[in-house]
Amino acid sequence: MFNIKDVRCEYKKDPIGIDVEKPRISWKLESDQRGVVQSSYQIQVAENQDFVNLLWDSGEVKSDKSIHIEIEDVQVTSRRRYYYRVQAWNQHSEGTGWSDTSFWETGLLNKDEWSAEWISSPSDLELMDGTQSPILRRCFSLNAAISSARIYATALGMYNLQLNGQKIGDAYFTPGWTNYNERLQYQTYDVTALLRSGNNDIEAMLGNGWYKGELAWSGAHSHYGNRLALLFQLYVVLNDGTEIIIHSDEQWEAEASPILMSELYHGETYDARLEQKEKTWKQVDVIPYTKDILVAQENDHVRIIEEINPVALVTTPKGEIVLDMGQNMVGWVRFSVKGEAGQKVKLIHAEVLDKDGNFYMDNIRTAKQTNHYILKGGEIETFEPHFTFQGFRYVQLIGFTPEQLHLEHFTGVVLHSDMEPTGSFECSDSMINQLQHNILWGLKGNFLDVPTDCPQRDERLGWTGDAQMFIRTSTYLMNVAPFFTKWLRDLESDQADDGGVPFVVPNVLGKEGNQHFPPPFSSAAWGDAAVICPWTIYLVYGDKRLLEEQYDSMIAWVEYIRRQGENEFLWNTGFHFGDWLALDSKPDSYVGATDRDYIATAFYAYSTSLLQKTAMVLGKSQDAEQYSKLHTNIVKAFKEEFVTPAGRISVPTQTAQLLALMFELVEGKAKERAVEKLMDLLKESNFHLTTGFVGTPYLNHVLSENGQNEAAYKLLFQKDYPSWLYQVTKGATTIWEHWDGIKEDGSFWSADMNSFNHYAYGAIGDWLYRKVLGIDMDEQYPAYKKSIIKPLPGEGLFFAKGRLETMYGTIESSWTKLSDGTLEVEVTIPSNTTAEIILPNSSGRKIFESELPIEQSNALTVVTDSNNDVKVLVGSGNYLFKY
Repeated sequence: MFNIKDVRCEYKKDPIGIDVEKPRISWKLESDQRGVVQSSYQIQVAENQDFVNLLWDSGEVKSDKSIHIEIEDVQVTSRRRYYYRVQAWNQHSEGTGWSDTSFWETGLLNKDEWSAEWISSPSDLELMDGTQSPILRRCFSLNAAISSARIYATALGMYNLQLNGQKIGDAYFTPGWTNYNERLQYQTYDVTALLRSGNNDIEAMLGNGWYKGELAWSGAHSHYGNRLALLFQLYVVLNDGTEIIIHSDEQWEAEASPILMSELYHGETYDARLEQKEKTWKQVDVIPYTKDILVAQENDHVRIIEEINPVALVTTPKGEIVLDMGQNMVGWVRFSVKGEAGQKVKLIHAEVLDKDGNFYMDNIRTAKQTNHYILKGGEIETFEPHFTFQGFRYVQLIGFTPEQLHLEHFTGVVLHSDMEPTGSFECSDSMINQLQHNILWGLKGNFLDVPTDCPQRDERLGWTGDAQMFIRTSTYLMNVAPFFTKWLRDLESDQADDGGVPFVVPNVLGKEGNQHFPPPFSSAAWGDAAVICPWTIYLVYGDKRLLEEQYDSMIAWVEYIRRQGENEFLWNTGFHFGDWLALDSKPDSYVGATDRDYIATAFYAYSTSLLQKTAMVLGKSQDAEQYSKLHTNIVKAFKEEFVTPAGRISVPTQTAQLLALMFELVEGKAKERAVEKLMDLLKESNFHLTTGFVGTPYLNHVLSENGQNEAAYKLLFQKDYPSWLYQVTKGATTIWEHWDGIKEDGSFWSADMNSFNHYAYGAIGDWLYRKVLGIDMDEQYPAYKKSIIKPLPGEGLFFAKGRLETMYGTIESSWTKLSDGTLEVEVTIPSNTTAEIILPNSSGRKIFESELPIEQSNALTVVTDSNNDVKVLVGSGNYLFKY
């Protein structure tokens, strides 16, 4: 058996409305034989499904490449569907036969093709308090049967579309959050099934969203503009071939909607009685606004991903009626209620109850997180918001009568970017499994169109530092390539002329300083997202094109650092967050004890090393040589500044040792002393971490890589403060912002900055996959073309198992400690890839694979014994080792 499956175009199955002029095709191979590799492939592109009129035929191409193969010889045009299929052959000349037919469909590739005009509600339309959402409408008739129809739409603000009373598409919060000054996404919808011969009605409801709504903690709004508007273009092809275009223009009408207020932070107010009000439509205003910034949808839409039933309805000591969802989640509550017209009900959303069991909102700061609903009366009414979302576990219910309070009338609706799940992790310890659950739900809550820091308070911003700290972990959980592709394009567009990188992307903190910090640009470990994130996406997904796109941005960041201060090889100037929220900080300080210049120079070296690698990948040999020399000089300057002649790191903190070891800034005796010092510091803290945002992601990695794997496990299993499992003992269902967000006595760390859904410390998930399961890669063969499987069992677990869906297929890794002292390791490697399987602590032991000693297997190559491990080279297939 040799099959081809999971054929994709630009990571997606049958995408419509893309604007990529040279799309890339990827596929996976499967076989029931070991060691199968692709020897050649063939791709055909046609204008129809029968492939009679070929637009391109690659012929048989001798290559094992099966991801990101660019369609170079097809000149794509707008609004056209292209069909393609793939077949492949293996080294035994076996063929897969043609794959199922797939397609991609282009959007509007040329800005001149937008005949639509920007339309807005007229200035004389009375909108309550200026916050009421408008509805824009157009009625039209079609006098023949419809063959196909597409809508291309976007908005200044958020928009919801309805055609003939039905919601168009399943996406929410469109057009998404980008740097609206430079980039605005449009969406494409196939509405063939919703149109009808005769009269049709299209409605668009608009909301403030990120464009006009309140963002950040200062109460500022209208960061990008103060007028909501719609851009809409509908193409209808009739059965006789006639094409009709309906677009936004002065023929549209406007009226006030039942949404009296909708803000991302504050919630939504909806008066259902206005649904029954007789409407007095007014002609829209046509407003001037550029179309030059339009781009097709790039990342995955935000969608309803799952629904949660509440676990309890409780009355607090203060008498509050509170719904417990059992899970800290992001989205909203859909509820049904029957009552009299004019009855007002209110839902307030919070993350935790206080130590007395009362509803607690202080950590939400100025965000109201409140949905108001006014009943129209009569039959059962069901409501869910439109242009807002909440981060919560608990919901206070106000205004409901006892007869209206039934658990089955409330449903938690979970929304986030619809990324494809890729990984799973399970082990013998239920608390570690809960930790893994919390890491995953931290991603779900904060990967809502941009990688936010928290989803509940008056912030929800795309902090660059948090993103780079967590990105590798996120790749084990979901396919985040489209998600970060879009975000990195915004990062580049928001990058300052001098190469500085904003603290948050999209940047709504402006360019000037405020009472919180100097101009919000260019902190070490935050701005380094410009280099770390594209490199990580390249490694995990083999996306060389993204590296090419971001290369200038990566250079700009490194050169920005180079120009700081008097010594071009040290970064000892400017504002830095340092080891944010580290536990070795001074009293009343958020910044850890690790010298900020030390952190800045360490990350300067790291980003420069990644830039040098990027130049090599892109074939830019002169740049690679230049940045190799720069990296050498930075490391030299680092050692002169921060390493004593005796080989001691002058900054005596856990994070300082970690950065020097993780970024390979010390070697020889200095490296040995850094490991010794790290162990001494851990012993002093009784094997508890004192690291913050900067040090924590590397802690367990450094220990496992430097012969201290048992210390890494010891840290993992700590249950008292500070530790990952301390949160679990306190009932956490997501990752906290602070190690002691809830203290032992039930009180809170603080009121002003204490999120209970903040994924940064969830970076420990990277270690769970890469070290506990051992799923890693050889960087010379990105996208796991050559994987390195090196599981590291430790004290406290007797089994661990998991999987990762890569661009080539599924990698599985598991290990079990058997009762007789034998270790059993099972690994699955996908077709068209190879692997190094490194069996830990196996040197000198009798190793069996499939019941035969490994030296008797002709499918295995044992290449070396080192570090008390045995390394086995394998092709694709399933392998079971016992020793």
